[in-house]
Amino acid sequence: MKGHRSFNAAGLAAVLTLPALGGAAHATDEIQVYNAAIAEVGQFTIQQHLNYIALGQKNPPFPGGLASNHSLNGTPEFAYGVTDWWEVGLYLPFSIQDERFYSDAFKLRTLFVSPHAEQRNFFYGVNFEFSNETPPFSQSRFSMEIRPIIGVRNSEYEFIVNPIVDVHFGKFAEQHFTPAARIARKFGDDLYAGFEYYSDLGQIGNFDKLADQQHTLFAVTDFKAGDFDVNFGVGYGLTRGSDRLVVKTIIGYAFPAPGQKPDGGDHVSGPVNPFTHAAVHSFQP
Repeated sequence: MKGHRSFNAAGLAAVLTLPALGGAAHATDEIQVYNAAIAEVGQFTIQQHLNYIALGQKNPPFPGGLASNHSLNGTPEFAYGVTDWWEVGLYLPFSIQDERFYSDAFKLRTLFVSPHAEQRNFFYGVNFEFSNETPPFSQSRFSMEIRPIIGVRNSEYEFIVNPIVDVHFGKFAEQHFTPAARIARKFGDDLYAGFEYYSDLGQIGNFDKLADQQHTLFAVTDFKAGDFDVNFGVGYGLTRGSDRLVVKTIIGYAFPAPGQKPDGGDHVSGPVNPFTHAAVHSFQP
């Protein structure tokens, strides 16, 4: 879904929102800023995240880890709307490198948001992800992501921040601060363009030197392709600790919600994927 994200080390080496174990950039399965939109009650959605690291880190972030350079990383994401403020999800992260496929087990997600966030000028939420990781992706078997969501929007613009904390458990326990943000403008029905920023400042209480931190800026666009929602972006790493060039995409599809009319009529409201939007003309608290 949405944000966030990204994000945690369950993903894999690359630029953004993951923790940088060993001081190297991690490519992730999910490069996304969450905007608090969720599936309708009783509705299933699926998204395919794919991120290619065209120019990345050539050294692994830890002994036995995967270097990000020329890797393809992604995950199918399955989500279900439980209530108008609660959504649950499942990820199956993977990476393809040197013509080999690597599985990163799974992640479980539970997302709580302000109801009908897409209709509000001010919206908020919090996402929790619990990851079971495999050795090439992380030195920690288990990790958790805590992703607050805070955003404002009007009929033309939106600004969203995800001040993310990644927590790794066990022998290599660390807590990283990996904030992400997005600013975008609406240019037409179902067409947005803007910028997204992702970072990993390092261990909380002992941040890395600026050059070793991950700071990446993406130019992004959101649009519709038939029944599919598409998010596409190209990112540039601003520091030596970041992957230099990353291409990301998310393709989402929402299955019909219970009670939804065939023509998409009055029985459903709001977005069905985290990167879809709605124009708001008057404030709704």
